[in-house]
Amino acid sequence: MPRVIAIDWGSKRVGLAITDELQLIASPLTTVDTKDIWTYLQTYFIKENVVKAVIGLPLQMNGLPSESQGRIEQFVKEFQNKFPDIQVVRIDERFTSKMASQSMVQSGMRKSQRQNKGNVDQIAATILLQDYLLRKAIS
Repeated sequence: MPRVIAIDWGSKRVGLAITDELQLIASPLTTVDTKDIWTYLQTYFIKENVVKAVIGLPLQMNGLPSESQGRIEQFVKEFQNKFPDIQVVRIDERFTSKMASQSMVQSGMRKSQRQNKGNVDQIAATILLQDYLLRKAIS
């Protein structure tokens, strides 16, 4: 069965998470330097059957687009051009980084691990993907 990937895009790093083949569980995949994301995704999509990409929709507290919205929209357009067979789903990503940090504290990660921004990005992508799976299950 095909997988779903979540992409937490950032100007320096991209956090990635992936579902299991049954699309029930979201797990952290990796963090990739933004400059290397296209090479990584191309290679990954050759190895794995991915049919959908969940990409964060950065909104401010008032629901208006955040300042990073334009750069992420550019990434989404390029993603759709490079991978036209992979459906893109956008989900509000407010609070995912904060939730990721809290999750790391609650799970007992050492301070040095919590300060690694790559860990935060992977967990934020996992939270985004789990949110998608939950919404899909209840609809």
